[in-house]
Amino acid sequence: MSPRETSADESTYERDRSGEQSLLKSVGVGVITGAADDDPSAIGTYASAGAKFGLAFLWIAPVVLPMMYAVVYLSAKLGQVYGKGLFAAIHDYYPRWVLYTTLAAAVIGNIIEAAADLGGVCASLQPLLGVPSTLIVVTVAATIFAFQLFGSYSLLRTIFRWLALALFAYVAAAVLAKPDPAEVFRRTLVPHIQFTEEFLSVVVACIGTSLSAYIYTWQSNQEVEEKIAHGRRRTRDRKGATRSELRRTRRDVIIGMTFSNVILYCIILATGATLNPAGIHDIQTAAQAAQALSPLVGHAAGLLFALGVVGVGFLAIPIMTTGAAYDLVQAFGEKGSLHAEPRESKLFYATIATVTVLAVGLNFLGFNPMKALVWSGVVQGFSVPPLLFLIVRLTNDPRVMGNRANGRVARLLGWTTTFVTSLATMALVATWIF
Repeated sequence: MSPRETSADESTYERDRSGEQSLLKSVGVGVITGAADDDPSAIGTYASAGAKFGLAFLWIAPVVLPMMYAVVYLSAKLGQVYGKGLFAAIHDYYPRWVLYTTLAAAVIGNIIEAAADLGGVCASLQPLLGVPSTLIVVTVAATIFAFQLFGSYSLLRTIFRWLALALFAYVAAAVLAKPDPAEVFRRTLVPHIQFTEEFLSVVVACIGTSLSAYIYTWQSNQEVEEKIAHGRRRTRDRKGATRSELRRTRRDVIIGMTFSNVILYCIILATGATLNPAGIHDIQTAAQAAQALSPLVGHAAGLLFALGVVGVGFLAIPIMTTGAAYDLVQAFGEKGSLHAEPRESKLFYATIATVTVLAVGLNFLGFNPMKALVWSGVVQGFSVPPLLFLIVRLTNDPRVMGNRANGRVARLLGWTTTFVTSLATMALVATWIF
């Protein structure tokens, strides 16, 4: 396969992507992915890290940023050049045992994370609304599913762009915490590492949530959806990407992942500068985190923290349920797209409904929502290395990518990220054994 030559259709696509001038339209696919990466699971994990270890955990943000960029860019590049999503590529090039093992891990991870995110949203809304938590969980899930079932792809993308702005609440919360600038600077640049099970489990959880497996499939499929939105409905028309398209993708991913990383940093900063010094080290619920912040830095910061969980939850949950649907239909060689009507993609929409129902059902088992958020991050952390291994191999393969296969820098970033994530999970396992 060779890269597509610039055509009239492609030129229109490029003009449409580069000519968006309004503030709303300038928030691209990369920022939506970055915002989804800071889902309630991630927020819970970062808040727990800040409460437990204080500002000493700030170093994790600059360490994971290049890894976040690497995995999301390679996922986007795969979707752009191959013209299909991640699991379609695994279906085409790997044995069925690899496909189905990876599929099971990805779908189970999405279900657990969607359930934990529903619980996180519920825990944040319940004190504000004063209604039973079960009613909130069902209402939130039904509302999200209705938008997925009846809304167009363009509508969903617009909603996601607006919801991404909810994460700026954590920037405000970090400012209101009034941390010591010198201490913040030192703790950001000088890593503080403890070889204990508690510390390493939080490290793995932070890596797992910042490099969540659902982000890979979402990003690759959104590149495909964007091409479909511009008339490229056949796979052969979507294959290949020009240099200018890949430059645009790199730009979008850098913006999106930097945005996500700044939010990660601000959450740890806000909780590390307030909860940890006050002796509040064990956060049990999202509502407790918000309530604990209020007397320390003011009611506004606590309210912002809670509303941020709600806003990004409404963004991340449909991305997880839709991501599971993409994975499943592609693994079985079926078609599925948010551009298709439900009657045209029955398996796709049935999977979204099933995952949503399972996520709701898990919330009726009585688990602690904040602990579930952190442990879902650990689960994601263990699923990251094998899936990342496949992504790097696929994007290195000329059979898949033609002459857009990874260069030396992309290969180095990809394999380094795979090695670091594997090392972190092995270190955690070692603490369990020894």
